[in-house]
Amino acid sequence: MRAADERAVNGKRELTEGLAAQILGHIRDGGLAVGTHLTAQGLAERFNVSRFPVGQALQLLAAKGVLVHERNRGYFVSSAKDASPETLGLAPREEASHVYFRIAEDHLHGRLPDPVSEAYLKDAYGATKAQLNAVLSRIAREGWAERRPGYGWSFSPMLTTPESLEQTYRVRLALEPAALLEPGYRLDPEIAARCREAELRLLAGAIETDTADALHERGVRFHEAIIGASGNPFFLEAVRRINRVRRLLSYRSMIDRKRYRRQCEEHLEILDLLERGRNPDAAQALRRHLEHTIENLQEIRPILER
Repeated sequence: MRAADERAVNGKRELTEGLAAQILGHIRDGGLAVGTHLTAQGLAERFNVSRFPVGQALQLLAAKGVLVHERNRGYFVSSAKDASPETLGLAPREEASHVYFRIAEDHLHGRLPDPVSEAYLKDAYGATKAQLNAVLSRIAREGWAERRPGYGWSFSPMLTTPESLEQTYRVRLALEPAALLEPGYRLDPEIAARCREAELRLLAGAIETDTADALHERGVRFHEAIIGASGNPFFLEAVRRINRVRRLLSYRSMIDRKRYRRQCEEHLEILDLLERGRNPDAAQALRRHLEHTIENLQEIRPILER
């Protein structure tokens, strides 16, 4: 096989394995039950990719026993759902992960040209073509860069200061409690159970062991789940847009994890109130939760300003 062909194959394999690891994280952190049906369309929308790479990742997870494929029905979560990316050989390659966070930091500090060519990124970060393809695919899925027609990549506007991050929380403070008071509010019991399982898993020790992006995604899933239950799509779309632009500063804030136990306990309190139909009390608890987060931002400001 020619070197160029081999690099292309390696790049596709890393993309498939990386997406498979994300789907596995979605299964585990979301507490998806055995037998849960996973659709390519739903996963493509969640991870902002086309259905083709999702299909490749689902095939890979089925080959590794995490999913069961039923002809003409699709893919379903198997009893091996608690396997880790490491045991399945899906752990992100350390070099690619290192390149990802270096690009993220340089973007936060305004050190990257925009647009930027792949050749520039490859030379600046000492990455192989396969590693860079995997990193750029991840960044594109997360929504903070996109390929430009005919030339390189362009970065989306992202939050770069503690002040801008605090502003997003103030918008959320205005929106999210109100969403819990919508007249058509209904939190699906299965979704609530998945959210609770994810919080209990963190309290059992995963706060210290999960990656920064796994912690971020768990928080995103919780808030989007309880806001999505409002039945009002405008609340959910607003929160999703905010979550996309705050991602990088959220990663940095996770250097200090001491506050996560309290956050998990507050999430569980909100769930308990919603499941008991006490939505006004849940809205007040959510307001206090977001206010605590804003207070915490002041304590970790030196981390955010690095």
